[in-house]
Amino acid sequence: MSDPLYINEIFSSIQGEGMLAGRRQIFVRLTECNLDCRYCDTVFVKTDSCRIETKPGSGTFHHLSQPLTLQTFLLLLHDWLLQLPSAHHSVSFTGGEPLLHADVLREWFPEIRKILPIHLETNGTLPVAMHKVKECVDYINMDMKLPSTAGCTEHLWDLHALFLRDCQGTDVSVKVVVGDGTTDGEISTVCDIMSSVDTSLPLFLQPLSLPGGRTGIAAATIFHLQELASSRLPDVRVIPQMHKLLGVL
Repeated sequence: MSDPLYINEIFSSIQGEGMLAGRRQIFVRLTECNLDCRYCDTVFVKTDSCRIETKPGSGTFHHLSQPLTLQTFLLLLHDWLLQLPSAHHSVSFTGGEPLLHADVLREWFPEIRKILPIHLETNGTLPVAMHKVKECVDYINMDMKLPSTAGCTEHLWDLHALFLRDCQGTDVSVKVVVGDGTTDGEISTVCDIMSSVDTSLPLFLQPLSLPGGRTGIAAATIFHLQELASSRLPDVRVIPQMHKLLGVL
């Protein structure tokens, strides 16, 4: 019997970031995080109920008591796939930081993966936890935290490097949130880390999103950063948060 999970919300939407941008996914937003990024707009504290869409993509929710069991989640997953056959590409586990729950996810992922592929969104700072679930994840979207945008006080570069090395052999991509304050040195360090592992890994530069749909970086700056990264890596893409542009969850 698998342990239950504390889940913030479950909903169906368009993936707006990284390699799977544009794909329809079932999102599972878990509670708790080990970082406190300046731009984060997500509430991820534990609550006594989980918010679940009444039907996929409806934008209306009902609540279930926490923590959720794997059996309850699998029933929901089967129901949504009956409602929308073939619409969903994968299940995206996000947060918070999902890898804080690695011991439970190691039990959940193989069962969910029998139905849909697993997409993991992570801040890339918990390499030991990643190792626990590595063999049962299909896609990894690693978010490297830049001091200029995330505002994290501790230097995370060494952890990011360890994490990315441990992801070798998986379908992993790297995303960095960039703003007008992002420096050439930060991008160079990202390229150093990625080059030390695999130069073919894709890098996604994600313009900082501000309230009201504005972007916190000038076009000239994003062009410059993309040119800098492209001089070191062969696959560098600029993708804003598409779901925010579309006005969906």
